[in-house]
Amino acid sequence: MKCDKKTMLLYAVTDRAWTGKQSLYEQVESALKGGVTCVQLREKELDEESFLKEAIEICELCKRYEVPFFINDNVEIAIKCHADGIHVGQEDMQANKVRERVGDEMMIGVSVHSVAEALDAVKNGADCLGVGSMFSTSTKKDVDILPKETLRDICAAVDIPVVAIGGINKSNISELSGCGANGVALVSAIFASEDIEGECRQLRKLSEEMIKA
Repeated sequence: MKCDKKTMLLYAVTDRAWTGKQSLYEQVESALKGGVTCVQLREKELDEESFLKEAIEICELCKRYEVPFFINDNVEIAIKCHADGIHVGQEDMQANKVRERVGDEMMIGVSVHSVAEALDAVKNGADCLGVGSMFSTSTKKDVDILPKETLRDICAAVDIPVVAIGGINKSNISELSGCGANGVALVSAIFASEDIEGECRQLRKLSEEMIKA
């Protein structure tokens, strides 16, 4: 399965830090109603049983909205819940090893920070790339901020979809214009919002403007 670049336009990465008034499931549905084009479930603290139960529920939700569903890092959960994709970082299993586990149908996304890492990921079978961190972010500590030129160089060097990630919000999306990314991956800009659906409508419009510029 090849990844459609249109699914990178507004890529929502979950974080249960902002659950409260809504459950994570409800937050994801609000994001889907607002126009997100891909959902990645990221869970660092849940036990495997709870993670799998949640993954199955949100995978079914995404299918109803016809939006691809990715699992972050956990290959076993991705296989068991029949996710559309799995996303791995540089410290995780290499893409070719992931492919051996998940088969040909599942999409594989890889986090990269340089042209060399990007080309290596493509060589090993990645279907899409996440590039960042583009701005400072509270989601991950001790991350290096990448120059916009690095994003531009990576986009020029590969022929698979690229999504920019890291500290991106309404105020800075436009700074990524002209870099060649196919969209933006957002965490707090979506899930920390009081009105997730309304926020996603605005973010999608801004992302559309960014990729056209």
